[in-house]
Amino acid sequence: MTFKPWTFFAVALAGWMNRQQQEVIEFLREENRVLREKLGHKRIILNVAQKRRLATAAMKLGKDLLRQFGTLFSPETLLKWHRYLVARKYDGSDRRGKRGPVPTKANMVRKLVLQMAQENPQWGYGRINGELKKLGYKVHWQTVRRIMLDHGLLDDPDKPYKSTWKDFLRSHWESLAACDFFTVEAWGLKGLTRYFVFFVIDLATRRVQIAGIHADPCETQMMQWARNLTDAQAGFLKGKRVLIHDRDPLFTKKFRETLRVAGVRCLKMPRWSPNLNSFSESFVRTARRECLDRIILLGEKHVRFVISSFEEHYNTERPHKGLDYRRPVEPDEEPPSLDAPVKCHERLGGLLKSYYREAA
Repeated sequence: MTFKPWTFFAVALAGWMNRQQQEVIEFLREENRVLREKLGHKRIILNVAQKRRLATAAMKLGKDLLRQFGTLFSPETLLKWHRYLVARKYDGSDRRGKRGPVPTKANMVRKLVLQMAQENPQWGYGRINGELKKLGYKVHWQTVRRIMLDHGLLDDPDKPYKSTWKDFLRSHWESLAACDFFTVEAWGLKGLTRYFVFFVIDLATRRVQIAGIHADPCETQMMQWARNLTDAQAGFLKGKRVLIHDRDPLFTKKFRETLRVAGVRCLKMPRWSPNLNSFSESFVRTARRECLDRIILLGEKHVRFVISSFEEHYNTERPHKGLDYRRPVEPDEEPPSLDAPVKCHERLGGLLKSYYREAA
């Protein structure tokens, strides 16, 4: 019998893999011991889905191996869950005396309960039952509770509900706005001139307004822009409560006080934190990439015309990924038919394009 070199390497590799697996198993066993010591006699409450996963994995190992590994649950408990799930699979008591498929109303109620529970984690079965009654469904609260129990949607009653940042921001979205500056260079009689562009963005709709353009803005100019933004009739910040801005010295104390008088509180960002004003940064990047970096600006009038054209394009024509590819300002007219011809609308000589269908 000849000994081949690859046989030696295969045996060595198998031994190394077996040793790695043993080390992983030892680590998991020690981790379970530590968890058991930390929990003490405290009971761990699992939902149906978690019990099903553990019971399925436990049946592959058997009672002897489960005792050897020292799991958080006793082998008898895991096997009891398995037997319960098997019995439940073949339990036909809920179908006795019934003929035909489950009524459509029952399916609809179940779907609505699951949808409301997933979209509103802080709601209990009583709150969901009230919503169903408001929609015209005559359902008992115990039915709602049973549906939630079957899908593991009832949390520990002693566990406090924690709101996520996404839910927190969504509840305050309509009252938030942000502002910032960006600069553009334009050719004039004296050479290149830098212009400061001050804009405000509505975080809920992504709608943008160019509040002012000036070559050398000062505190007086900023206060006038603040008064325009908070105008009681047509101010862009009408209905807003918080305005996010960076630490630019142009956002002076008098500028903030002018806004505070109108009910808008200024929120100054910490140093070196551009992500806190990410929507403003995204607008500036889009304006430069799609328009400003692709055109030579000639004088202040040209600057105002180009930026005003891009503002109109950004608000009324350009779809936004963050809005599920909708526009910040949707038209009031009826949506055109899909059979209508597609046409192209151009701005700035074709630099900005948008496509639309003609109304019937």
